[in-house]
Amino acid sequence: MYALLLSVVVRLYEIKWFILGLALSQYLARRVGRAFGNLARFDGPWLAHVSDLWLLKTIYQQRAHYVFYDIKKKYGKLARIGTNKLITCDIELVTRMNAPRSEYKRSDWYLGFRLAPGIDNVGSLRDEKEHTKRRAQMSPGYTGRDGIDFETTIDKHVENFIHLIRTKYLSTTTSFKTMDLAEKAQFFTIDVITDLATGAPFGDLTSDADQHEYLRTATEAQPAFVMISSIPALTKIIQIPIIGKWLFPTSQDKIGMGKMMGIAEEKIAERFDPDSRRRLEKSDIMQSFIDNGLTQQETLSESLLMMLAGSDTTASAIRATMLCILTSPLTYQKLQAEIDTASLSKPVVRDAEARKLVYLQAVILEGLRMHPPPGGLLPRVAPPDGDLFNGEYLPGGVEIGVNTWGMLRDEDLFGPDPEMFRPERWLEIEEWRYAEMARVVGLAFGSGRFKCLGRGVALMELNKIIIEFMRNFDWAVVDPTKPWKEANVGIILQREFFVRVTERSPRNILS
Repeated sequence: MYALLLSVVVRLYEIKWFILGLALSQYLARRVGRAFGNLARFDGPWLAHVSDLWLLKTIYQQRAHYVFYDIKKKYGKLARIGTNKLITCDIELVTRMNAPRSEYKRSDWYLGFRLAPGIDNVGSLRDEKEHTKRRAQMSPGYTGRDGIDFETTIDKHVENFIHLIRTKYLSTTTSFKTMDLAEKAQFFTIDVITDLATGAPFGDLTSDADQHEYLRTATEAQPAFVMISSIPALTKIIQIPIIGKWLFPTSQDKIGMGKMMGIAEEKIAERFDPDSRRRLEKSDIMQSFIDNGLTQQETLSESLLMMLAGSDTTASAIRATMLCILTSPLTYQKLQAEIDTASLSKPVVRDAEARKLVYLQAVILEGLRMHPPPGGLLPRVAPPDGDLFNGEYLPGGVEIGVNTWGMLRDEDLFGPDPEMFRPERWLEIEEWRYAEMARVVGLAFGSGRFKCLGRGVALMELNKIIIEFMRNFDWAVVDPTKPWKEANVGIILQREFFVRVTERSPRNILS
């Protein structure tokens, strides 16, 4: 059945202009009037004043983050990108929309986070009370308060990654090998999150293969899904159970998301069945969800979202941070020197030790600032009575998306060179400025009631893997003029990031 879904979405993607034109033509006439209505005073591309075609074209091109940054430079921090849509990179407004008691709500765009028709998860819930309740139930699992040993689990997969490089991908003076860091980074993150979630990793690193073809099928389907989710009317249609059951993956599928669903379904059913419930050898996030009151269906939905989102975003952050390091010789040398002279645990550094490395933390924060994983708009809907912000009236019901790329290049906060990767901007500055810069970088992972629950796990993975990469190996990008292929499909993903890895000579390691 998943093959059917994949063929359908790929076909929709191939006939994109017909589908887009058909879906929007019925709205165009009445939306033209909006060009001269409440949003007429906001600047933006001329087509965006009368149609959503401009936005859909931008999303289709998979370079939306660059386009939105250009919008900021041309039209300012609050601009128009659709008939009833604005985009902002105003830090204060983004914080205001995400605040715990804010009257801004999630838009219909979030329906695209549903992984089964009509079944919500914490990423798609728009009811504020239900969303708050769900987050409270899930928080102990993501923070480790239920006795989950995050660090030992992550360490195991860091060691697996280092072993894989050493046994298959090392180059020497007489042998040249390339490694696709984009692929291997995702193998690492999917193994980590499936192990933390269910106690059983997929095993992508140990097999050096895309188990169940999950990554391949997800990559092929994501462009079509992001297009469909950008047309709320179409999203609502496929969310109708009688229609969605023919399009969404199912647990009977042999590959991809459906296969993942089948594995999760089996494990969850076992834990809910009193007759077959087994004693867990170690606690995991899935069990925490159950212990904190999630139903069987809710546990399945949240576990799948966690494995999907937790893998993609962290892999994107690892790739981007490594590219920044490898293309900045000064940063490379200073970071490796800091790691070499520090007293760090072996074979894998402890997270607490990594957090004390000042330059490492500057590199990670700067990498996240330069290449934040989120690429979607994450739109909020203004309160019914509208809102007055900095003297500007925002009409009730208008959707306001977040220009993450533009927000993290705010010159007033980050300095006059925001387009440059420069970790030194985080050093020798006042504590309040460092804290504010770090807070704003954190906005890329949400804040307030929308703060990413898995952020702590992702940062622990980054701390450990960057250190072990740098103290064990020397790295070079195979083609610096074209280091990777990049696509914005709601999350900014990279493919074909080919690198050359060599063993570090003991005489080059200071400790």
